Amino acid sequence: MGVGLALTAPALIALIWSYLLPTVTTLRRSFSAGPRVRDLGRGGDLGLGESVGLDNYRALYEAGFVESVTFVVLLAVVPLLLAVLIAPLLAVLADRAGRVARLATRGVLALPLAGHAPAAVYLGWRLHRVDGGAQSRGAVIMMVAVTSFGLVVAVAATAYLAALRNRSSGRSPLPALLTVGGLLALGVIAVALQSYTVGALTPVQGRGAPLVGVFQSSFGQLRFGVGAAGSVLLLAVLGVLGLVAVGLLLATRARIEVEGRRPTAPTGGDPLATGLVVVALVVFVAVVGWALAPWLRHGFEGVPEARGGVSLATVLANTWLPTLIGATVSVGLAAVAGFGIGALRPLGRWSELLLLPFAPWLFVGTGPLAIEGFFRARELGQVNTFLGLIPPGWVSIPALVAFTLLFRGQQARGQHSGGTAVRTLVLPALPMLVLIGLLTWLIQAQQLLWPSIVSGDPENFTAPLAAQFRANRFGPRADGAGLGSVLPVLILLLFLVAFVVLQTRYLDRLAFRVGRDDAVAPVGPTGVPTPRGPVAGGPAQAGLAVPGASRRDQHRDIQES
Repeated sequence: MGVGLALTAPALIALIWSYLLPTVTTLRRSFSAGPRVRDLGRGGDLGLGESVGLDNYRALYEAGFVESVTFVVLLAVVPLLLAVLIAPLLAVLADRAGRVARLATRGVLALPLAGHAPAAVYLGWRLHRVDGGAQSRGAVIMMVAVTSFGLVVAVAATAYLAALRNRSSGRSPLPALLTVGGLLALGVIAVALQSYTVGALTPVQGRGAPLVGVFQSSFGQLRFGVGAAGSVLLLAVLGVLGLVAVGLLLATRARIEVEGRRPTAPTGGDPLATGLVVVALVVFVAVVGWALAPWLRHGFEGVPEARGGVSLATVLANTWLPTLIGATVSVGLAAVAGFGIGALRPLGRWSELLLLPFAPWLFVGTGPLAIEGFFRARELGQVNTFLGLIPPGWVSIPALVAFTLLFRGQQARGQHSGGTAVRTLVLPALPMLVLIGLLTWLIQAQQLLWPSIVSGDPENFTAPLAAQFRANRFGPRADGAGLGSVLPVLILLLFLVAFVVLQTRYLDRLAFRVGRDDAVAPVGPTGVPTPRGPVAGGPAQAGLAVPGASRRDQHRDIQES
């Protein structure tokens, strides 16, 4: 018990520092006038200022905050339909088509994951597909629907394929599929509420996304109290979504297990499903290619010199090195805490309740806490510095939840298979560590909001920020605005190879399961799992070693079951 709690403690400290304290200060700031302008310029006291009651919330409402929330809800409609309708259909077809079609589907799904570069995509559409002025809401909604198609379907279909793994073990995949669908729906809504890049790079007629309004109120008009009020409302909604998501995982007893490769059926996959998968993948690649074309057209360009002659090497270093540090620390702490909760089980069967303190910030990104992040960076002297570019979140809460589910599933499998802790717990988690680390690194390197807040000097620009600066300054004559530097071709190819390998060699072996697991071993008083007893259907159905049976006999029994 003590070791498990000790491993969770660093993540809890990071939670308090990176999320809880900024949330409390943001709430207090939302009822205050905020610091004076002259204090900002002269390094004076950046206290909360005098209390103004509910005036900031009143001003926020009069500025059209409700209208901006309605806009992002509309932005989420198409991605939501993609996540709960199109993606599961593709996953089911790929699963029924057989191993070759399934692996081919996974390889194709890696394309939009590796090509995640929202700033480059939106700037490409802005410079080459629109007239550069403020766009109608319908045009922006259509653009977001097209450009988010590949990423949403790729993430969702990957999750559904893990849920469909239940069929190979004789379980109904429906409960797991419904759980995955609920989690994806909550995630899509949370991401839409925190939309910033599309609003910052593509002006929209009327009120834009709430986070754009928070940024403009705080750093454009220096009305930090009004901006904090908007952040508090976003945090409240995101907190509820996070609690619901973690509650769903706890209620369904969700877990992730790493299994062996599924054998190919002797008769092959369903021919009709195979044909439909081929058609679906052609359509998928066509839509993704069309969405990325304005960016990829300039994929081989470097970055033109920004003001002051900033070099490409400096821009790339600013983009990838600070975020590498942030991803390493945040995912590393999450993995350690996930091991402490999921594998060591410090509270026995109730160990997953340790996720509840983290749940309100499960979906919270940099944006809602950006105001306090800026004040903290300013007080530490990190504005316009390399250290300031490190994202402020020191623990990745989504990664913590994922590692907890993985170690929970592997803990039971390892105990009943008689394997060592290294073989059953550590080794299966290493590819997950690489996967989540790469995804976190890529997402953080491509964000625009945090560099916009802490970087006012071109010497400190990241690639997305440098591209935005050039596009704003030169417009359609920006010669691609240096879009090739946002996600250089070499880095894109490295991410693509890594994600293809992980999709086909590792993710294809993950099973997302819910419900009671008869193989889960209760934790004894010494903290060591103890066998629960016989599993329904016999040891062969459970995938356990049968004394006296050869490996070939055991493998045949598992296939037949």
